[in-house]
Amino acid sequence: MVSIEKISQKFIQLDEYLGLLDEIAKVSEKAFLEDKILIGSAKYYLQTSIECCLDVANHIIASERYRSPKDYADSFAVLEEKGIFQQQLGQNLRQMTKFRNRLVHLYGEIDDQFVYEFLKNDADDIRKFRKVIIQQYGLISNNIKEFSRISTD
Repeated sequence: MVSIEKISQKFIQLDEYLGLLDEIAKVSEKAFLEDKILIGSAKYYLQTSIECCLDVANHIIASERYRSPKDYADSFAVLEEKGIFQQQLGQNLRQMTKFRNRLVHLYGEIDDQFVYEFLKNDADDIRKFRKVIIQQYGLISNNIKEFSRISTD
């Protein structure tokens, strides 16, 4: 059975990371590309945001006893096959996972300009994933925030 608590905890983390990414995204491209701390922060929070989505996806897959994914990107294909979200979002999430793999394994080869463009143009797919899962499993966004307040008191 899917644990609403586990998903909520992941989404609490995700909300924090997305908030930080939103702040980074307010910076001009020129300022971003000149600031190694901002670049490193963006890479880290993008990586951890994507990992939150993967954790939620794999929790759902295991809980619902869906087929085992072949790799991280395939986790989103499994959910797409089960009708959790549309093909376009699934394709975007798989591409995002490949970007995460590059952040983890090929970090020295990633163009900072690409990171900025991803932050400005593609990070919204993370929010779309979050929204779909909240709707699919009857989570209420305010309850996630309330859970966060309770769990940190």
